[in-house]
Amino acid sequence: MGRIKTKLIKRVTRKLYNAHSQDFKATFEENKGLVTKFADIPSKKLRNIIAGYVTRMVNTREEI
Repeated sequence: MGRIKTKLIKRVTRKLYNAHSQDFKATFEENKGLVTKFADIPSKKLRNIIAGYVTRMVNTREEI
């Protein structure tokens, strides 16, 4: 079983993804920098969780 994402993580990630979907890449390392650039995230842990969720969204959207 995976980790459950909170409503905050999902809301912020969807907002970022909808606004900048063409900018996000399929790798976590690139998305970390992009999340920092596009949003003011208060902690490194939240930034990493959001970047990971964005990466997952990008990878699953490409397969469809």
